[in-house]
Amino acid sequence: MPQATPIVCVVDDDISVRESLEALIQSVGWQPEVYASAQEFLSRPRTPGPSCLILDVNLPDLNGLDLQTRVVADRSDMPIIFITGYGDVPMTVRAMKGGAVEFLTKPFQEGELLAAVEQAIERSRSALDLGERLRVLRARYATLSGREREVMSLVASGLLNKQIGFELGISEITVKAHRGRMMRKMEAQSLADLVTMAAELRLPATRRR
Repeated sequence: MPQATPIVCVVDDDISVRESLEALIQSVGWQPEVYASAQEFLSRPRTPGPSCLILDVNLPDLNGLDLQTRVVADRSDMPIIFITGYGDVPMTVRAMKGGAVEFLTKPFQEGELLAAVEQAIERSRSALDLGERLRVLRARYATLSGREREVMSLVASGLLNKQIGFELGISEITVKAHRGRMMRKMEAQSLADLVTMAAELRLPATRRR
């Protein structure tokens, strides 16, 4: 399957900026989407595939930094590049602490912006890949019985079968049976693989004694 064309959204109330960025984005093969305000952008339906947001700090409705807060909370796979006609240190620090890829002051070099967009798209791809892996892991985990989940947590915490049996009040043979089914359902190829899965799922250790 071919990869989806990256979408580069632009939110800027200056039509000349929107038009020039739209042309620049198209020229390198990405798909531009331009918006004149934050609210117009927020009404945009979520779409699959890698994306990023080029965002002006000063907007007529919701300012760029406040919009960043909402995007980070709801669309974490859409990294942000800020552009502004003027910027100060506190503004830049807030944007970068909020996870912005870059903070550019107009006028900026096209190459500088394109490099930032490329970096943002790679971040977006990584976030989407991680999200898909977590979705798959959660689906597998949902197939485990309650006992198999307990065994998984204890195996991942480093306990041996005998110790797990003691913790759960069951025989070592029963532990082995649960462990085998759990490993198959999770499609874990090794103990290290299972430990990684448990960490990604943020499973708590199950201790009874």
